[in-house]
Amino acid sequence: MANVSNTRGDIASHPDVSEMRDRYARMLGGRDVALVDGPVFLLGLYCATSPWILHYTTSQPALVTHNLIMGIAIGVLALGFTTTPTRMYGLSWAMCAMGTWMIISPWIVGESPDAGVVLNNIIIGVLAVVLGFICAATSAKNTSQT
Repeated sequence: MANVSNTRGDIASHPDVSEMRDRYARMLGGRDVALVDGPVFLLGLYCATSPWILHYTTSQPALVTHNLIMGIAIGVLALGFTTTPTRMYGLSWAMCAMGTWMIISPWIVGESPDAGVVLNNIIIGVLAVVLGFICAATSAKNTSQT
C-alpha cells in the first residue's frame, strides 16, 4: 500500500532551494509600488464612470466620451503596472501627463462646464499626477539600485 500521509518536509533540503529563493526575490524586486496599482485602477474606473455618477451626460456629451476613454486608459495602465511592472513603470510619466490633461480638459473639451464638472476633473487629474509621480519615483529608485 502506498504512503499517502500528508507529511511536510523541510524545504531547506530541496535541491533547488537557492534557485527558488532567487526567483522569489526577483519576482518581488520591482513591487515596491504594488499598493499604488489598486488606487490607480480605481481612479481609472471612477474617471470612466464619473459622468454617470455626477449626472452630466446630457450637459457635457463631449466630456462624457473624453472621461470614458481617459478612465479606460488609466485602468489599462494600472493593469499593465500589475501584470508587467518592469516594463510598464517607464510609463508612469505618461500617467502624470494624463493627469495634467485631465486638469485642463474641461475647458478644452467641454462647453462652458459647471463647477462640479471642473472640480471632478481637477481631483481626478491631481490624483493621477500624484500616483504617477509615486510610480515614477519608485521606478527610478528600483532602476538605480540594479
